Amino acid sequence: MSHFTTPARAVGNALSKAPLRQSSRLMSTCLNASSAARPAARCVSRAQLHQQLAQRRTFKTVEEAKSRYRSGPFTWKAGILFVVTAAGLLYYFEHEKERMRHKRIADSQKGVGAPKVGGAFELVNHDGQTFTDKDLKGRYSLVYFGFTHCPDICPEELDKMARMFDLVQAERPGALTPVFVTCDPARDGPKELKEYLAEFHPAFVGLTGTYEQIKAMCKAYRVYFSTPAKVQPGQDYLVDHSIYFYLMDPEGDFVEALGRQHSPDQAAKVILAHMKEWKGLPQAA
Repeated sequence: MSHFTTPARAVGNALSKAPLRQSSRLMSTCLNASSAARPAARCVSRAQLHQQLAQRRTFKTVEEAKSRYRSGPFTWKAGILFVVTAAGLLYYFEHEKERMRHKRIADSQKGVGAPKVGGAFELVNHDGQTFTDKDLKGRYSLVYFGFTHCPDICPEELDKMARMFDLVQAERPGALTPVFVTCDPARDGPKELKEYLAEFHPAFVGLTGTYEQIKAMCKAYRVYFSTPAKVQPGQDYLVDHSIYFYLMDPEGDFVEALGRQHSPDQAAKVILAHMKEWKGLPQAA
């Protein structure tokens, strides 16, 4: 309060001491000075206001402001980011869905109550050497049952098997063993198998044995086969058998059966998808 009353007291003292004419002149001067100061204060306030508004405004021209309000917060950069993110999420969920499907198939074959496919065996390979189920451990194997005198189905399926193997080999070298087991041991010895399989792929492993050994392995793999009864020596005949590729994992457990409905590309993708779930296999090329 002392700051406001001191000037007024000083003016009052000056008026009381000055003559009447001087007092009038002094009063007029004070009033003029007060009225001149008020617009100046107003001008300063308006200038400060304009300065604050200018600081808030980020657009240099009216066109920029109009463009900003037309586009809104959704810019072309935000659009690209949204599309890329959505595509990435879609790919991830589709990939994860397919991976989980293959995992469920593999797990279902090992669950309690699931029919056992595969097992121990002892046969002879196309080089005449003993070959057992232990020789397939440590990598995936693709097992097919047939016979060398098959006129059409076996050659078609072995061509398909060769293509499947090459596709998998390109991605996972050394991770898959292709195996051909004869259902006709009476005519398919090691020599016949070696000559026959060389026409399809040099990596194929041919297996044969006695009739009882082949029968036991077919039973373990749940493969149906049948030869005609009372066949005369030298007489030609056909063997009826199942047409599946049996995919076995590195522990010798059954994973999935691939049928004629699978193309080589589709079958290779299925095999590679299962391989991704297995630790310790050779890494992808």
